Amino acid sequence: MDAREKILDAATTLLAGAPVADVSTRAVCEAAGVGAPMLYRLFGDKAGLLAAVVDRGFEEYLNSKRQARPSADPVADLRAGWDNHLRFALEHPHHYRLMYSPELTVPPAAVEEAHALLGAILERCAVAGRLTVPPALATQMIMSANVGAALSILTRPEQYPDPAFSERLRDAVLDAVTCPADGGNVPGAEPDHAVPVAAATLAARLRAERTPVFTTAESALLEQWLDKLGKSGRSGGGGEAERARVVDET
Repeated sequence: MDAREKILDAATTLLAGAPVADVSTRAVCEAAGVGAPMLYRLFGDKAGLLAAVVDRGFEEYLNSKRQARPSADPVADLRAGWDNHLRFALEHPHHYRLMYSPELTVPPAAVEEAHALLGAILERCAVAGRLTVPPALATQMIMSANVGAALSILTRPEQYPDPAFSERLRDAVLDAVTCPADGGNVPGAEPDHAVPVAAATLAARLRAERTPVFTTAESALLEQWLDKLGKSGRSGGGGEAERARVVDET
């Protein structure tokens, strides 16, 4: 086993026994049997080491998501993804808490990839006409809720004893950003939600098809307009004003 793996193994073991999501570089070096210069040469600093520990811990989870075959229902894939995310958090609490610790100043690559994988599913939802907001906004909403639920359950289990809590939150969030396949009403949405749904769908299909009809500048401007229309349905009653402003800009 090379020095890098020894250091990562030592840090992972120490992290599992730590009361908080943190370990000291001195303790890691002693456990790995290496000097501090070796650790800093390989990882830069403590933050770089912890980010590497998180990335290695999340590799199996992310690899399973990379290899997952999309189903015919992208919204069902969102539900499954939420549940898998929570399951991983509960099975790997130390890695998970470290991943989202405010003291981790170096963002792990796993965070970026998890967002990208979720965003890809939401693009499929938009192409299918199932998304009521732009995919980027839906990604932020779902990821923040999913992470918040996982951290709440991990750090305050006594306040979240209901085993169905995560599922209820999941369904509430997904109901807020998706619509039925048959185009039925969206719970809690404005009566004219058809416009933002259509805007999100068209924007996603244009990105997917990369149509040569428009120049790069034209495509960027069109996507900007569609993004504004896609957000208008969740503006708390200001949808008409927002759409009028978009029209005026044209």
